[in-house]
Amino acid sequence: MAYVIAEPCIGTKDTACVDACPVDCIHPKKDEGTYGDAEQLYIDPVECIDCGACVPVCPVSAIFAIDDLPEKWQNFATKNAEHFGR
Repeated sequence: MAYVIAEPCIGTKDTACVDACPVDCIHPKKDEGTYGDAEQLYIDPVECIDCGACVPVCPVSAIFAIDDLPEKWQNFATKNAEHFGR
């Protein structure tokens, strides 16, 4: 079960979650060329180790375990996976 970043991240892109992630599965980072063009941050569902370290540091409460993702944001599971070509 991976974690998913949903709608509250759009336009915010606070990178506290990137710093908290022990496996570097959240992108783009501020130093990546695609950061400025990205609408939000994304979690790679294959790289995510389900530790949950990113959840409490998100200032806009945009990160959910896939099983807890609100119905209205279900499309964000696909959106996160597609960002990584999954």
